[in-house]
Amino acid sequence: MTSSRTNPEERADPEGRIDPEGRTDSEERTDSEERTDSEERTDSEERTDSEGPAGPGGLAGSAAWELLLPAVAAPARARGRSLQAALREAVRSGRLAPDTRLPSSRDLAADLGVSRGLVTEAYEQLTAEGYLRSGRGAGTWVGGAVRAARPRARDLAPRSPGARADFVPGTPDLSLFPRAAWAAAQRGVLAELPHEVLGYPDPRGLPRLRTALAELLARRRGVVADPERLIVVSGVAQAMALLGFVLHARGTHTVGVEDPGSPQHDTLYAAAGVGTVPLPLDAEGLAIGPLRASGVRAVVTTPAHQFPTGIAYSAERRAQLLDWARSVDGLLFEDDYDGDFRYDRAPVGALQGLDPEHVAYTGSVSKSLAPGLRLGWLLVPESLTDEVVERKRTMDLGHPTLDQALFARFLERGDYDRQLRRCQRAYRQRRDTLVVALEEHFPGARVTGIAAGLHVIAELPAKYGPQEDFLERATRAGVAVRPLTDYSHARVDDAVVRLVLGYAHLSPGRIRAGIRLMADAVRP
Repeated sequence: MTSSRTNPEERADPEGRIDPEGRTDSEERTDSEERTDSEERTDSEERTDSEGPAGPGGLAGSAAWELLLPAVAAPARARGRSLQAALREAVRSGRLAPDTRLPSSRDLAADLGVSRGLVTEAYEQLTAEGYLRSGRGAGTWVGGAVRAARPRARDLAPRSPGARADFVPGTPDLSLFPRAAWAAAQRGVLAELPHEVLGYPDPRGLPRLRTALAELLARRRGVVADPERLIVVSGVAQAMALLGFVLHARGTHTVGVEDPGSPQHDTLYAAAGVGTVPLPLDAEGLAIGPLRASGVRAVVTTPAHQFPTGIAYSAERRAQLLDWARSVDGLLFEDDYDGDFRYDRAPVGALQGLDPEHVAYTGSVSKSLAPGLRLGWLLVPESLTDEVVERKRTMDLGHPTLDQALFARFLERGDYDRQLRRCQRAYRQRRDTLVVALEEHFPGARVTGIAAGLHVIAELPAKYGPQEDFLERATRAGVAVRPLTDYSHARVDDAVVRLVLGYAHLSPGRIRAGIRLMADAVRP
């Protein structure tokens, strides 16, 4: 007798999918045999507005293939995992809401054009994981345990939301970024870079970049630049963190910081387990008497253009600082954050060039190119080099090699020097515009710190005080501005308004309009 069963390969569907039960049409169960009681319900019984797949979040109401069709289009071996992942994400994201009833495995398989076994396996797996729930004769439902919403990427970058005029210092003009030259350098690097350079780098940085940086820093900033002691870092913040960790490991638990100074120092050193001691300034720079009395053996300085006051340390004060460092076997940490931007005469040379064994030197491209590049350098005394390099290695295994090779080419071809000249011309014009606007709209204002950098200090006549009222009125008018007191640890009399006005990121027209807006808002 001839068997009614055929070879399973002959029962494959047109897409090559085999009925997992291996039955011919004559062997298939009837609807009443194959479906549970709950699956035998009519559409009106099984799919109510509140419960059924046609309800909110249901598959039928939104067309199953909109959610799952891409998953079942995956290669055969990956199709089951893809279907499970798609269902899981639909539950997580809320497209399948809790207590939504899913179609029967037969119906969903028919909609998707896959085997029923594939859907059954997905239902069983997600039920085991808690995404779905089911019971004999009760169908399959979205479980209530999942409460995860679709992940949302927030932007935590510093902004001045809603400001009509933004004079907050610290940001260059990002529209000056040399896109064409940068793109050309990138193409050149990708064409010539050996494959092995894309491996894990020397934690100090690529020798090519360290050599180019050493030449640049010696030529422009007068540093004693040994490429073997030069470390490529992701900006001044990482340079400070590296030194903080090394100093802490050596038993140093406090460092001196300028007051007023950068508010970020406290947080950066605290993360390394090191406290900060605010040290006052005088007209020549960091005051020597309080420094000696503090007992610290390491201090952070900005001698070329003190932040935020704009003081350039006098030659005598620089010599006194070096004498102090030698007398206590201490360390001066020189943050040369905007040393290239001096407008009325040549930039003051770096302090490090006078004593490279007692001064660590750091800088970055954050003001000259863009802070988003996260690219800087740290030059350390020989006695600290090995420890700093090891800490850099354990921190991130080194800076991205492609970025390093690109910047090295940018330096070698003279593109960076051209960029500095371009920025210097633009920023000098903006500084001059700001000074003139202040003279026009705030007669009698005393403006200092104008010889260099990307900000000025404006001390306004007494009639504009008290400072708190001034800032409140400026804010209401949409002017973002910082007072000098924001940068000071010490209690400062705020009867007089002293503002730190950044200008590099503003066009001359916006500078004039912003100062006029502020003057109108705070007019006595």
